[in-house]
Amino acid sequence: MPLHFELVTPAKLVRSEDVHMVEVPGSEGAFGVLEGHAPFMSTIADGQMRVYKTANAAPEIITVSGGFAEVGDNGLTVLAEHVED
Repeated sequence: MPLHFELVTPAKLVRSEDVHMVEVPGSEGAFGVLEGHAPFMSTIADGQMRVYKTANAAPEIITVSGGFAEVGDNGLTVLAEHVED
């Protein structure tokens, strides 16, 4: 099953899609999220998120600054202060 992933900034919804896995630069260290991950929240550090569309795909790199990540019943939502285009 895919993981539903949303990336949001104060200005807009950057993306909303189903993916295989996302690696997030957490303030306590990077963490990966797959479908079915236990619910939790974390602050995110400035760094690079890696979005894997499928299990064997090369990751898409997204640079983010500040914010929070929340894993819940609806998947992973990242609320970033800034996303580099």
